[in-house]
Amino acid sequence: MDLQKKLEILADSAKYDASCSSSGSDRGGAGTGAAHISGVCHSWAADGRCISLLKILMTNACVYDCAYCVNRSSNDAPKAILTPDEIAGLTFEFYKRNYIEGLFLSSGIVVSPDRTMELMLEAVRKLRQVFRFNGYVHMKVIPGASRDLVDQAGLWADRVSVNIELPTDKSLRLLAPGKTKQNVLGPMDRLARKISESKEDRRSIKTTPAYAPTGQSTQMIIGATPETDREIIKLSEALYDKMRLKRVYYSAFVPVSKDNRLPALREPPLLREHRLYQADWLLRFYGFRADELLDEAHPVLDLSFDPKTVWALNNLDKFPLEVNKASYEDILRVPGIGVTSAQRILRARRAGALGLDDLKKLGVVMKRAVYFVTAGGKYGGVKKDTQEAIKIKLLEHKNINGQLNLFSEADLVKEGLTGTLTGQL
Repeated sequence: MDLQKKLEILADSAKYDASCSSSGSDRGGAGTGAAHISGVCHSWAADGRCISLLKILMTNACVYDCAYCVNRSSNDAPKAILTPDEIAGLTFEFYKRNYIEGLFLSSGIVVSPDRTMELMLEAVRKLRQVFRFNGYVHMKVIPGASRDLVDQAGLWADRVSVNIELPTDKSLRLLAPGKTKQNVLGPMDRLARKISESKEDRRSIKTTPAYAPTGQSTQMIIGATPETDREIIKLSEALYDKMRLKRVYYSAFVPVSKDNRLPALREPPLLREHRLYQADWLLRFYGFRADELLDEAHPVLDLSFDPKTVWALNNLDKFPLEVNKASYEDILRVPGIGVTSAQRILRARRAGALGLDDLKKLGVVMKRAVYFVTAGGKYGGVKKDTQEAIKIKLLEHKNINGQLNLFSEADLVKEGLTGTLTGQL
């Protein structure tokens, strides 16, 4: 099989993995490539740049037979494998032609987890040492690989990730019998410790090599198993707290095969995926805890409203909030006010009291925020500010797709942004 055909097969096989991103790595020193300007293939960085990387599998052959995976062993689709030399050479040649800014490398399991990791590490080592490539590299760490091989991954890659895939051990046993939760969490915990140790060492010895400088991430498949949104968000919260993950990615289950263990879905649950990203954003940047967003009585995210709006509607006793006096933390909890606009409010009110018209100029989404704030004592919401009255008003701003204008699912799908949500919540 020629190299071009291999690349077609392995690039296509990698498209279901959403957990690839770069964020601020700068390896420094001599060499080719600049890691700090690299990013996700066909996506957008936090500052709005369109960025790209070569996103491939080393091989789409796999010894496991995970029901949800297009690369499972029972799938008779064409198989291919790239050698370490081919991976390193392709990446460097693509970079020289300005096709890409870096590499995202994952793989099916060939022979064993250890053998797979050995080949992937050899490819990235050659890219770094032989081709002197200093650009961004994101490497998947194979669950079940030995500790020594896991440790090496962070020395060569800017970001590492171990895909948790399914939220519970029960679901893994059902759909991925070759994997266990411990095989995933073990390497993840090891990487977290190594990253933390490296940061500590670099504080005292600046020449200490950086270890996975942009951290680690993971991915969960949404909708293939019956876990609730609450279970998923609680797990993500634990991963952020205990493993210090940079990002948890949520991938709506795409039915790529027929299996009686899989649910019969007409289409991927993209709106649910989108709501989970919004809830995840609240955990990471807005100071929310999982138990504030969902509880045992309400374990599923509302598909009609974003989770911050739902929280505000359920806590109307805390509103309306006077923006000229409220703390930054409280302002962040107002629907329609994001991190950027909250910071602008704090800066602007030092010069004088703000009015409702001023808030819009500062980037506040007033179609939602107006029901939850006052400015100089003035309130612009509905007179009968009950939960139902506010809901009715908010629903009037929905577009024909049934989603609030700021978060149109149709637009997100069209632009390929369902997994890279940014913006004001």
